[in-house]
Amino acid sequence: MTERRRRYPIGAELIAPNETHFRVWAPKLRTLEVVIGTEVHPLAREEAGYFSCAVKCGADARYKFRVNGGDAFPDPASRYQPDGPHGASCVVDPFAFRWTDESWPGIQLPGQIIYEFHVGTFTPEGTWRAAMKKLPLLKESGITLLEMMPIADFPGRFGWGYDGVDLFAPTRLYGAPDDLRAFVNEAHALGLGVILDVVYNHFGPDGNYLGQYSDDYLNRDNANEWGDAINFDGKNSGPVREFFITNGRYWIEEFHLDGFRFDATQSIHDRSEEYVVGAIGRAAREAAGSRNIVLIAENEPQETKLVRPRSEGGDDLDALWNDDWHHSAIVALTGRNEAYLSDYRGKPQEFISAAKYGYLYQGQPYSWQEAPRGFPAFGIPPQAFVAFLENHDQVSNFAMGDRVRSLTSPGEYRAMTALLLLGPWTPLLFQGEEFGATAPFCYFADVGDAKLKEAIRKGRFEFLAQFPSAASAESQSLLPIPHDERTFQNSKLDWSEAARNSEAVKLHRDLIQLRREDSRFRRQIARGVDGAVLGSECFVLRFLSDENDDRLLVVNLGCRSELSPASEPLLAPPLGTEWELIWTSDSPEYGGSGRVDIVPDEGWLLPAQAAVVFCPRVRKKPRKKPKKR
Repeated sequence: MTERRRRYPIGAELIAPNETHFRVWAPKLRTLEVVIGTEVHPLAREEAGYFSCAVKCGADARYKFRVNGGDAFPDPASRYQPDGPHGASCVVDPFAFRWTDESWPGIQLPGQIIYEFHVGTFTPEGTWRAAMKKLPLLKESGITLLEMMPIADFPGRFGWGYDGVDLFAPTRLYGAPDDLRAFVNEAHALGLGVILDVVYNHFGPDGNYLGQYSDDYLNRDNANEWGDAINFDGKNSGPVREFFITNGRYWIEEFHLDGFRFDATQSIHDRSEEYVVGAIGRAAREAAGSRNIVLIAENEPQETKLVRPRSEGGDDLDALWNDDWHHSAIVALTGRNEAYLSDYRGKPQEFISAAKYGYLYQGQPYSWQEAPRGFPAFGIPPQAFVAFLENHDQVSNFAMGDRVRSLTSPGEYRAMTALLLLGPWTPLLFQGEEFGATAPFCYFADVGDAKLKEAIRKGRFEFLAQFPSAASAESQSLLPIPHDERTFQNSKLDWSEAARNSEAVKLHRDLIQLRREDSRFRRQIARGVDGAVLGSECFVLRFLSDENDDRLLVVNLGCRSELSPASEPLLAPPLGTEWELIWTSDSPEYGGSGRVDIVPDEGWLLPAQAAVVFCPRVRKKPRKKPKKR
């Protein structure tokens, strides 16, 4: 190994075969020393509160920083915590792993099928190495982009990852840093992208030692629902912003990740001229070089500026999670319009509007929050809205972590899955959804002492009590306890279901294949879809084309119905053609009752709780002549 220069402004970096350079921002300290075994080395003070030094030690060396000659703490920018956030930090050689993805071009958002997963419950082993063995199955399913739930190290034996405290350290629970590199490398070899869910809105309540180095990481005057907000725009915020921007660069450069999903951006408060999320995203794109990366935001208020260009006052991200779509779908499938679902009816017009405009709420009154919801989304391309029936939050927000397919009829579920996977938005599946997993996904967190565990349990149960169906004393007594290991173990996928649930597997694979191979479903064209309400539970989406090659997707969530009169012009075939049925969710292959031949020239007879797809074909025989009156 030749001598290297530092690549990042903070953390421990190898600069020679047996020499490591340490640098940390610690403006509140008088002295700072690095402790390696029995050796103690002083760090020199630099300007602006930084300390640094070079020490004779190599990869795998364990160290802590001694502050003001007293106690020693982990590195705030540690690359690995083998014994968890309370233990010593570990020097990592990021160049030891041999990548084979030099030709990987990265990913672009159009055409992606996203798959959200939690490493700890994705396989029985809960490791990156075990997850790597499942990648061929995801490839066969048609998945193209993996979205990994947070992996920054956190204390305890299990957790969702949203209470991370060591943002540069892949959690030791899932393996070593090179195991993560191997996972990404193998995904790229199979043609799969990998983006990481990052939490830049708060630090976890246990194992966060940043306060030992500076009081300026947090903004205690601007709390969010998880604790103190991060100081991105106040006193001494420059090094704090640098910390997070560096973190974005680090994941892209050292782990070859293909982008990020930014968690709860509404709680990332920043009044700076350049919003920090946009700054992180732009730094990440620069770090990726010629590789394309994708940047997605979760944003509960639906602030569309996040995906508008900076020249228009935006933040240059690619996509936003669309909770509106999910909420309408759940109400349509279950009838439960309670709590934050109360402003949705699950009616046909909502799905038509979502296909045409993305968000449903773009500034209208929203009774649940007693305030307007959303911002204008006109002009934003359809792929910028990520739609889903399930994700980690929404599954766990059912009292027992139930999967959606268990809460509705099989026919309605198949029809809604067809809408999800064929619509103009970017679809997202949650782990196991592609094979009809029945394992619940509950909130689990093994964090802190008994007092903190009880506080988390109480807070979780109070959150679920907003749903009347989970608010009774009886219901609350049955809720899974977050720190109980059984809650975690019960949330693990049972991969044997993939063999048993062949109908669900085929449904998802066929729909993804249709989306990928069909000329109209594949192309997410702005203003390329129109729609019409056909009945109280029935609607049509027409995918428009300039080449006389339209598609019809008719969704009927209600009873078998005959459209008479069929006075909707979107049902008319292109000139010189007639409609041909090419796919139905009611096929016995998917567990349906059987294909119903629909002859649009003679009348529209729609099967119950089904979705059907039509394409035009050249008319084989003349149209029927009208009867004389």
